[in-house]
Amino acid sequence: MTTPVDETLLRTLTPSVIGILGRRGADFAAAEDAVQEALVEAVRVWPDDPPRDPKGWLVTVAWRKFLSAVRADTSRRNRELRADDEPEPGPAELADDTLHLYFLCTHPSLTPASAVALTLRAVGGLTTRQIAQAYLVPEATMAQRISRAKKTVSSVRLNAPGDVATVLRVLYLVFNEGYSGDVDLAAEAIRLTRQLAARIDHAEVAGLLALMLLHHARRATRVDGNGELVPLSEQDRSRWDTRLITEGVDLLQAALARDRLGEFQAQAAIAALHADAPTADETDWVQIVEWYDELVRLTDSPVARLNRAVALGEADGPHAGLTALATLDPTLPRHTAASAYLHERAGELATAARLYAEAARSAPNLPERDHLTRQAARLNSQLRG
Repeated sequence: MTTPVDETLLRTLTPSVIGILGRRGADFAAAEDAVQEALVEAVRVWPDDPPRDPKGWLVTVAWRKFLSAVRADTSRRNRELRADDEPEPGPAELADDTLHLYFLCTHPSLTPASAVALTLRAVGGLTTRQIAQAYLVPEATMAQRISRAKKTVSSVRLNAPGDVATVLRVLYLVFNEGYSGDVDLAAEAIRLTRQLAARIDHAEVAGLLALMLLHHARRATRVDGNGELVPLSEQDRSRWDTRLITEGVDLLQAALARDRLGEFQAQAAIAALHADAPTADETDWVQIVEWYDELVRLTDSPVARLNRAVALGEADGPHAGLTALATLDPTLPRHTAASAYLHERAGELATAARLYAEAARSAPNLPERDHLTRQAARLNSQLRG
């Protein structure tokens, strides 16, 4: 009887196996290629012949693949390997290279898109095809992107601790892609952030994990049966995942207790206040505004200022929100949609309908465009009636 391959186990072992090959003499690009080939072999072989030591099996097969590639590459025929003979199969080394790979794959020399792709491949263990599907690009395009990224970082030597903030930004980019193809990138980002949290004691890592869990807890209610967006205020809160909310709040409270506030902790605090409200009408908007004040102080982000204006409109009335919104760049993404919402709250339906229609034309994605179009049509119907 065949045993299904545990793909999560394969992905978890990937960075460690890459690190072991690196210590044996393989450069990053070659090690990563060899491990990907070993993963393909594992998917083929393990169902009928599962290994007793999965990590040791992957190391052995990946090392064979690496040696074969080197020997077949005439341009590197004279390259000396630190170990020219294949090690005997046995327990794999216990050193943990995962954290090193996080920093390497998110090196500042890479573009955000390349860092995301390389992280998903080398740390996440995803195939090029899976990553390409998730980002809706041809596999050949993604292969080129990953290849260029590997060449860029192959010569990088991390002699000092990497930049945790860069790693977190990349993981958050992955999380915000959500779901596409056969890979749930939101779940994958949570898995990788859990992995990072287990290896580094850092308040912002815990803050990001808390933020992801609190957002993910609402996932089932974000669209209706027709695939249409459901605003936060209209979501069925009884369907929110209370287990994830509890875990996220616990992580956040522990992080905040360390008194090392960062932007992800502030965002998680806002998400926690939304999760804590039994109904939309009971949301503590005053505290949310205060947390947006902290987020603006930490980041000076135009997006944070935009969201603060909307929260202020809820806490102090729509005209207060519109006054704050008027100080911001009107070309800011979602500025027009926020203005439409606040004008509707102020009872200015004709202006709101016009702004909803205008916002729909510049919406960043189809579901959001359709939602804004429906909002405009709803108000226009009320005005005609």
